Amino acid sequence: MRTQNLVYQRVQRPAAALIARAAACAMSDLYEALDADQRNAALMSPRMRPVASGISMTGPAVTVQCAPGDNLMMHRGLLLAHRGDVLVVNGGAPCGAQWGLLAAVYAAKKGLAGVVVQGCIRDTGYLIEQKCPVWFTEISPSHPEKRGPGSVNVPIDCDGATVYPGDVISADGDGVLVIPARLLASVVEKAEMRQAHEQQGIADIMAGRSLFEVHDLQTALARSGVIEIDEAWRGGPGGVVD
Repeated sequence: MRTQNLVYQRVQRPAAALIARAAACAMSDLYEALDADQRNAALMSPRMRPVASGISMTGPAVTVQCAPGDNLMMHRGLLLAHRGDVLVVNGGAPCGAQWGLLAAVYAAKKGLAGVVVQGCIRDTGYLIEQKCPVWFTEISPSHPEKRGPGSVNVPIDCDGATVYPGDVISADGDGVLVIPARLLASVVEKAEMRQAHEQQGIADIMAGRSLFEVHDLQTALARSGVIEIDEAWRGGPGGVVD
């Protein structure tokens, strides 16, 4: 899904109030709020990780497809991005560093929500110290060319997920999720309901109920067909034999 040498300067973004509601939800709740057949397609692979612990971000995507070893289009996308946006970059291969100190400083000054890079970042000491909202797949100081070609604000593939401009990116320590813009309202509503249910679960646990009871797992256990025996296992290697 690569369109070369094409830059769209504008992005159709979801309503700011809806994005703010999504930002108040945990990524895992937004993930669970997607239909089962949508979840895996919306989730980037486990190799995509945050540069520092305790960081999170939510915002509409500005998408970038770079040529291998080149970050010219990353810079064009960064220039076009608005406050609250998430820059999503497919850096291609072989690796040329897509993100580092100056890009992070400029992104913070513009007020970007963060950046996702399939590819290399560098200057990680600074990014970690400042807890910059950066998710990435590789680290390398490798020199990036600035020649192109590439594209901005077209559909791209990023670490196993398809990202359209304006899709909402939710990321935290659990991973990176791509929520299609057309689904955002329903996903947020379901995620908020899930959060309310979890808060009730916390209250129930604190009141003395077991998690097994809170999840009504006795019903599931009965359906599983498992046989329970009210005594200790006594035979086989390492076991006690009469």
